[in-house]
This record gives sequence, structure tokens and C-alpha cells, in this order.
Amino acid sequence: MGRKITIDSATLVNKGLEVIEAKWLFDVPHEKIEVVVQPQSIIHSMVEFEDGGIKAQLGTPDMKLPIQYALYYPERRSLPGDRLDFFKLKEITIDKPDEETFLGIPFARAAISIGGSLPTVFNAANELAVAMFLDNKIRFLQIYDIISDAMRNHKVVADPAIDEILEAEAWTYEFIRSKY
Repeated sequence: MGRKITIDSATLVNKGLEVIEAKWLFDVPHEKIEVVVQPQSIIHSMVEFEDGGIKAQLGTPDMKLPIQYALYYPERRSLPGDRLDFFKLKEITIDKPDEETFLGIPFARAAISIGGSLPTVFNAANELAVAMFLDNKIRFLQIYDIISDAMRNHKVVADPAIDEILEAEAWTYEFIRSKY
């Protein structure tokens, strides 16, 4: 993983962004999207059907396969590299995320519940806060403070056009830089 993704994983913002993605990609209310932590990084996605059956996409702990699948869907192409070895894996662990400590998921759910330009602010605030942390300008837990502060102070545009989304992003960066 890269430096930013490592921090997004540590704050669970990556999981929050995945909730936002799933809501829009699959037209599912965010309340129906359950977040799990799978430490081995083997399960890349799961879908539960009305009958209770679950389909999961499993693979080695990198994103080459899911990215390739997204790029070439519905075609499946050969991908060189390691294959998932269930005999070496032995078990798959699934944990419930601690959303009281790791605020990335609740912030994302708040952003998507309110909607409009707020998910843009959530994402942009995280981008800049993580960059500031990686540059040793803020402490780790200030990432949450910065995201929350930006979301609280943003005047939401209910149904933003692309230029208003870009304005929300610019506003977020300017707001954070003026305060931190």
C-alpha cells in the first residue's frame, strides 16, 4: 500500500469512501451497506442476496485483480502473479469496525446522508489532512478534527453541478489551510 492508503486504512476513511462508492455504484441506501474489517485483505467485496446467499470476490492482498476486472468488465483476462492459496491461508478473519474510535465511517455516512456537496468536502478534507500528517504538520488524530471541522462549516449545495463540486473542493482546501 502507498503512504496515503496506509493512513486511510488506519483511520478507516478508506472504508467510508467504499460506502460512498457502493451507494452510488449499486444504488443501495448506505444504511444497507455493512462494513467489515478483514485483516488478511483477501475478501475484496461481498454481496448478500435476498435469499441470504453471499457472493464474495476473493484474491491475493493487492488490488491488481479488482482493478483489471473493473477496466475490462465483462471480459476476464489472464493476470500473471501470485494466486490465492487456501492451504496457506487456513482461515479468514472478519471483525466489526470500531466506529467510536475510528471516525472515517461515521463521517462518510454523515456526508452521504446529507448529500449534495458534503461528500466532496469529506474527501477533500481527508486528502489534505492526510498530506499534512505525512508532512509532519499535524498529529494523527487531527485528521479527524480537520475533516469534522470542514464538514461542519461547509454550506452544502444540494444538487451540485461539476463546477460547484470543484468549488466545494477548493473551498475545503482554502478553509483548512487558513485554519491549520
